[in-house]
Amino acid sequence: MKMKKFLLLLLSMVIAVVLVACTTGEEAGTETEESDSTNEGTEEGTEGSTEKQSDAAGEKVLYLNNGIGIEPTSFDPSIGFDQASWEPLNNLMEGLTRLDQDSEAGPGVAEKWDVSEDGLTYTFHLREDAKWSNGDPVVAEDFVFAWKHMLDPNTASSAAFLAYFIKGAEEYNSGDGSADEVGVTAVDEKTLEVVLAQPTGFFLDVLTNPAFFPINHKVAEENPDWHAEADTFVGNGPFILESWDHDVEMIFAKNPEYWDADAVKLDKVHFSMINDTNTQYQMFESGDLDVAVIPPEMSDQLIDGENVFIGPYGGLEFYRFNTTMEPFQNKKIRQAFAYAINREDIAEFVVKNGVEPAYGFISPGFTTPTGEDFRDVNGDLVSFDPDLAKQLLQEGMEEEGYDELPPITLTYSTGDLNKAVAETLQDMFIQNLDVEVTLENQEWSVFADAQQNLELQFSRSSFINDYNDPVNFLESFVTDSYMNRTGFSSEEYDELITNGKTETDEEARWEYLSEAEKMLADEMIAIPIRYYNTVVLEADGVSGILRHPVGYFDLKYADKE
Repeated sequence: MKMKKFLLLLLSMVIAVVLVACTTGEEAGTETEESDSTNEGTEEGTEGSTEKQSDAAGEKVLYLNNGIGIEPTSFDPSIGFDQASWEPLNNLMEGLTRLDQDSEAGPGVAEKWDVSEDGLTYTFHLREDAKWSNGDPVVAEDFVFAWKHMLDPNTASSAAFLAYFIKGAEEYNSGDGSADEVGVTAVDEKTLEVVLAQPTGFFLDVLTNPAFFPINHKVAEENPDWHAEADTFVGNGPFILESWDHDVEMIFAKNPEYWDADAVKLDKVHFSMINDTNTQYQMFESGDLDVAVIPPEMSDQLIDGENVFIGPYGGLEFYRFNTTMEPFQNKKIRQAFAYAINREDIAEFVVKNGVEPAYGFISPGFTTPTGEDFRDVNGDLVSFDPDLAKQLLQEGMEEEGYDELPPITLTYSTGDLNKAVAETLQDMFIQNLDVEVTLENQEWSVFADAQQNLELQFSRSSFINDYNDPVNFLESFVTDSYMNRTGFSSEEYDELITNGKTETDEEARWEYLSEAEKMLADEMIAIPIRYYNTVVLEADGVSGILRHPVGYFDLKYADKE
């Protein structure tokens, strides 16, 4: 999902990032759900001991926790549609473009590109010295193979919608077209031509997303499971996957074949998988982690420390209504629940860490063509108003003929912060609506499937922008979108999003996006709770970690004294 999509993820706690798209987890893009996942951590101190010996030997080793401490879903760039997968991948692989130190889309594997006058054809010129970790040259066919793999209906990639800007991509992915009709062509080994369905001014930003990373087509053709283990993984980024003890740890090592290896200062990166904020904080205190999130209960005493990094992060924590289940087929009842929530209290007393309450869906930081912040232009679209909430609830119940509401269950994925927010919402609904809501938690994979299959009545979500444009979040709710997960369908809304992607007059395009967000708030198929930010503790001597407001964290320039 796209400014755009880390560490709020890291801090995410609720999302790490993301509040995170596109999309949102939803872990990514996506949705991005940092804290919408859980895995058992490892016992502290065990894995770290060997690596600490490496430190003593003079190697620079950075110790991190993977997202909120979970196993990557997949290192196939088309499949691991979540922060836990894409953040490590962003350091193991590289696309045509890469976010630079100013968080702008700059050269990656492509050292330069040409754009046709009509804005439809991009010709990328790949670096002669771009190589895979096994020594193979990175060629244009690797991108053709990877992108068509993502779009292949049999791959069932949750990220495929990100490529719909390309001519023929949506048709192929939906089964109405063929792979040969997708506008991606290897002109020669080092020249890639991409033809778009319509001009897309932010296309270079889209290409920074890990879904568009290349795949060594020769390796993948010989072994379709190339991405599943360290000894078969082949990447083209700053680091190689040296070892992978599933659900326990990953160790990255500097990639000597990387075209810009001289810029990489770290020798190794050690990723733990500790899914408990207090445990990872204790590991930070003991020196077993160089970066850690702040446990919410310790925010007041730690947030102003000199070793705290605070920055913006494009994403949103929100709750989805299933409009196909009673009582949430009624708009006024959905609105009532939204107006019953005191977001400021949730931000200040529950999540803490300097997060901002969300009174709209698009997070701050997206600049309109007139130089204003989109959030400021569209203003507050929902507020805390218990009197209005009660009025709307009564009106909605009368419309449906309810003497009392059907039983309501709020479901969230396992995680300490997710639980705390859900319990707070439960109390607010009792206090402000006199409605009792049952809470249920589920392990992430079970939760994600149930939400996607519209089996949950009312459920937590997070979105982390996949690229730097507001349409990334808004497109999640078009009819039949993988990211929709609400049952909502509106031809009017779909048309607004289509125009928000294809309109060539930028001011007019952003006006379509403004109207789409307002419509989303009026329909209230989802309740915004708070925007993500990045808040992490960073050990002395650590520097150079790039944490983009929209995008995945980058260790290419990281250093450790």
